[in-house]
Amino acid sequence: MANGEHDAAKVSGGGGGCKGVFPAESLMLPASMVLVQLFSIVVVLLSKLALNTGMEPFVLLAYRNLIGAAAVAPFAFVFERKSLKIPNLVECGWISINATFGVILAMGLYYYGLRNTNATYSVVFLNLIPIVTSLVAITLGAENLVFTSWPGKAKLFGIVACVGGTMVVSLYKGSILHHPWPTNAAATPAVHHDMVAGTLFLCGSCLGYAFWFIIQVRLAKVFPSRYWATTLTCLSGSLQAFAIGILIDHDTSAWRLKWDLQLLTVVYSGIFNTGVTFVLMSWAVKRRGPIYPSMFNSLAMVATVIMDSALLGTSIYLGSILGTLLVIVGLYAFLWGKGKELQEAMAVARKGTAGSYGGGLSSEKDAGDSHEDGQRELEPRR
Repeated sequence: MANGEHDAAKVSGGGGGCKGVFPAESLMLPASMVLVQLFSIVVVLLSKLALNTGMEPFVLLAYRNLIGAAAVAPFAFVFERKSLKIPNLVECGWISINATFGVILAMGLYYYGLRNTNATYSVVFLNLIPIVTSLVAITLGAENLVFTSWPGKAKLFGIVACVGGTMVVSLYKGSILHHPWPTNAAATPAVHHDMVAGTLFLCGSCLGYAFWFIIQVRLAKVFPSRYWATTLTCLSGSLQAFAIGILIDHDTSAWRLKWDLQLLTVVYSGIFNTGVTFVLMSWAVKRRGPIYPSMFNSLAMVATVIMDSALLGTSIYLGSILGTLLVIVGLYAFLWGKGKELQEAMAVARKGTAGSYGGGLSSEKDAGDSHEDGQRELEPRR
């Protein structure tokens, strides 16, 4: 969603495992990633319900990121106390740009797309973020797609499969499917105001996330305090969302929160989907590499289909199931190729350490940069 997602960049291993994983971690790591997916599912469903009740997207953004800043700030004071500082003008500029792309464009457009479509449909686009980020990086010359290698072929297949799956979900409905789980009889099917506009918003959100991850790589170099940067990004994003929200709608009553679903959505998404999720994903990336968290994304896709149907009364069509399966296959093919490329980059960098001592330091830095680039690209937050 988010929003600055560095310590993990120092850990070698690309998409593979990390040395020294304790027996308890073999259980705790996957359990934590399942928990992250659970948080994501609940946030998407709560956000859809809050938007359906009339909550404005920028109101949700402003309050959510304010809570998120409060949730992450204690980690900055605990883990980065010695490096805490007031950012200079250049650093403030990068933090503001980071917030603009991560909060206003990525998350803001996603909320507008979610409001105009449904939870199941919108989650498909969240899984396209690594694909879109890679395409943008290739276009900007920051990444190469090598067609002659198996990792390159896997990435190409993944890109084609994900794009094809998204087109199937968007353009083909097919017959309605009868599911075995009960549907909430009291639930009224969500009003889909404009599926075309919603799709455009979701596509714009993917682009926003892609540029946001690329910007985060630069931000991490000029302002390496990871938790402090995230806190300031959330605050900047909250201020920007507040300013834009006031300009769009002058009605101050839209900003009044009561003890209802809207307040629950704001608090839950700020604490769990910004604070707790940030810490858990950082730990998983540090122990297992940047590919690891994305391997669990399919759980959210499948569970959202079921929960959206059972709780919100959204119909399930054959086209959405076929398209979702195609996106899942493409995502895993892309992640496998990306993971292999990161492993190869780390291996090449480690070979360089056989040279002079200074050259070894340079190679380790290059390896860390490669690892961090992969982390930023494959660690989307909703």
